[in-house]
Amino acid sequence: MFNQLFFRSDALTRQLSAPLVDERRQYLALCAAQGMSKCTMEVKARLLLSIAEYLRLAERPNDTIALPEIKKAASRWSRHNWPSPKSSQAKRSREYFTAQAAKWLTFLNRFRTPPKPASVYDQMLAEFRAFMEEDRGLSPATVKGCCSSVRPFLIQLLDGRRSLQTITVSDVDSLLAQKVNEEHYARVSIRDYASSLRSFFRYAEMRGWCPVGIAASIMAPRVFKHETLPAGPTWDVVQEIVDATAGDRPIAIRDHAILMLLAVYGVRSGEVGRLQLTDIDWQLEKITFTRSKMAGTHSFPLSPSVGAAIIRYMKEVRPKSLHRQVFLTRRAPVGPISNGAMWAVVSRQLRKRAPSLKHHGPHSLRHACATRLINQGLSLKEIGDHLGHRDVEATRIYAKVDLARLRDVADFDLGELL
Repeated sequence: MFNQLFFRSDALTRQLSAPLVDERRQYLALCAAQGMSKCTMEVKARLLLSIAEYLRLAERPNDTIALPEIKKAASRWSRHNWPSPKSSQAKRSREYFTAQAAKWLTFLNRFRTPPKPASVYDQMLAEFRAFMEEDRGLSPATVKGCCSSVRPFLIQLLDGRRSLQTITVSDVDSLLAQKVNEEHYARVSIRDYASSLRSFFRYAEMRGWCPVGIAASIMAPRVFKHETLPAGPTWDVVQEIVDATAGDRPIAIRDHAILMLLAVYGVRSGEVGRLQLTDIDWQLEKITFTRSKMAGTHSFPLSPSVGAAIIRYMKEVRPKSLHRQVFLTRRAPVGPISNGAMWAVVSRQLRKRAPSLKHHGPHSLRHACATRLINQGLSLKEIGDHLGHRDVEATRIYAKVDLARLRDVADFDLGELL
């Protein structure tokens, strides 16, 4: 490993003669497997020597190191390289030293993290999560969303180690009102929060954690039916953003493949992120997605244009990696692309071409796909099957979104029939 990074004899000798040579070699091998460049690994190799020296790692091989000690060592190291501690370079160097030391020590199993005190609400949420997964059979995405909504409320409600037995409906109403008045949440968001809280308090009442009647008393703002119709770009705009990424830059090649999948199949961003190499059957020309909400898989015929975009990405851009996901990060450490990165892929294109849209994320392309299928004359059942809807009502809403067709109906001349 060191022979590949250093060619000067003095630099190579220093690396090989310094303490913890095996530990440093193993960590650098991991960095190489994550796709880091030779230049980055050379910088890391030099820094590992300083980390080992300033933390005296070889002198106490059985000790674990806590974050405060790492920060003190980072300050001493930074002062040696940047005499002015208040300069931006000194600050960045301290942060870099601290971050890299924590990663290396974690790899060595020598990073000591302070024990997180277990709170009452953590145990409650763990049992509530198990109830939703095992007893109710809800999907992981639904369970995660519900717990994410309930957790911040419990932190505030149980502030100061209050017992859930002392919580009243007024306490819950006050926090919901705060979301509206101070944080300016939309009515739909408050409705979803209230729904999650009702689910939790129904379970809490069943377990005897809180007084009976709180769940039934949690009120949500009235949201009119179809008040929030799904809004997506027109299909012309979708074609524009797909065409805009049909270039030769690596990021354009990757984005083009992602946009094609989102637009053609109307899948969710998480379903694209979970797509694995084995999910594409090139011989049978079939692609299979793992659904986010139905806890199952859904197979589609592999469109030639989509297949061509994926093949080009895999041949020209995709980093070599042990990860089985199709889409990976472009920079090291290489790993599966996140939902945030997926959102950015769509957003940076839609904001340019459809700035008036309320939402610019991947889900808007799902709405555009559904509306296009409506325009092509497919039945609600066929569209629901394509989108993976279990309830036809979830699909029926798209019939109300297609305003152009509704106007055609309104303008239809009945002629002599009247």
